[in-house]
Amino acid sequence: QVQLVESGGGLAQPGGSLNLSCAASGSTFTVNVMGWFRQAPGKGREMVATMKYNKPVNYTDSVKGRFTISRGNAEHTVWLQMNDLRPEDTAVYYCSAQARAGEILIYECWGQGTQVTVSS
Repeated sequence: QVQLVESGGGLAQPGGSLNLSCAASGSTFTVNVMGWFRQAPGKGREMVATMKYNKPVNYTDSVKGRFTISRGNAEHTVWLQMNDLRPEDTAVYYCSAQARAGEILIYECWGQGTQVTVSS
């Protein structure tokens, strides 16, 4: 079983920055995709950034040029550097870890979420 713990959320001013981290533990050896999703109040869950190992990263259009996803050398830790934050970035951010074969999802695990609030 894979366990994910997010941290780094909090309150930021518009134009500010936050750096989210996600630490994966447990049976992580089959994980080959990690990413970040977010869910704002009253809205559906949105993909923010995903990183399939040995593949280019994917970003949703609204964060391109502002957010950067990265991973550690061990490939079981991911960060989300969030720059030039906007109020519409306010959401609970969730880390995901997936095992995929090609484009087929084998399993997916989620962290507990970390709140990001952007407000002046």
